[in-house]
Amino acid sequence: VQLQASGGGLVQTGGSLRLSCAISGFILDYYAIGWFRQAPGKEREGVSCISRSDGTTYYADSVKGRFSISRDNVKNTAYLQMNSLKPEDTAVYYCATSLNLCAVVAGRGSPRGVYWGQGTQVTVSS
Repeated sequence: VQLQASGGGLVQTGGSLRLSCAISGFILDYYAIGWFRQAPGKEREGVSCISRSDGTTYYADSVKGRFSISRDNVKNTAYLQMNSLKPEDTAVYYCATSLNLCAVVAGRGSPRGVYWGQGTQVTVSS
């Protein structure tokens, strides 16, 4: 399984970006897809997740109401629409997939078995 993240960049405060995560290789229908981020000097943080089966979503409190996750199962691609961006959103964003990914994103599950993509840099200027 390979994950390719794209869409990062430099944006001003209040701006928007749309991240994409293209997944290739075998993936079970009930694997969830999600996003993490890691800012310099900080621990990795779960941002958002979407189940593959029924589209149930999860958002970290810090991004609720501003970020929206979606997926296209035919294209095996997930998207993270990020609006009203703030400087504190600056980080390297990683997409990932696994059976229990939404639990991992929420900080309740083990990261064992998670497939990770390479990161894409998001920088929000003040």
